[in-house]
Amino acid sequence: MNLKRTFGAILSVLGIVGLIYTGVAIINHSAQITTMVVIGIISLIFFTTGISLVRNTKDEAA
Repeated sequence: MNLKRTFGAILSVLGIVGLIYTGVAIINHSAQITTMVVIGIISLIFFTTGISLVRNTKDEAA
């Protein structure tokens, strides 16, 4: 597997985990809203960057 694709997959998973954490924390009112907004934005950036890395990286057969 290509290194860029692997890194993209890791970023995507981290983004998904962060978005789920943000959603649960907002629903449960367990943290400051400012903190949750920042974590949500960073998670969204990670998710979109990871998806674009996976989508735009060409597969090259060895």
